[in-house]
Amino acid sequence: MRKIIIVSSLLVIILILIGIITITLSSGNITGEIIEDYQYTYTTAICNGSNFCQDYKIGCNNEEIISTSAITGAVVQKPDNWKDSRNNTEFCE
Repeated sequence: MRKIIIVSSLLVIILILIGIITITLSSGNITGEIIEDYQYTYTTAICNGSNFCQDYKIGCNNEEIISTSAITGAVVQKPDNWKDSRNNTEFCE
């Protein structure tokens, strides 16, 4: 029983040391510099004048649109009296 406790303790200590070494070595990648080419994607619904709305996947690089693609089947027809309260003029702000 004592042998099991000693082996288990050694394994825990080794795992802790491996974790500390890994964290120490990987922290060198953190620079605090600003990312210049920030690319991201998101989805939004774009509606036309007859209140027909289609979901799109928008790809951005900083504040520039780099891609748009319609999401198949993600459509809805809103009533005639519906008003879109969102500001859809700038997609990659």
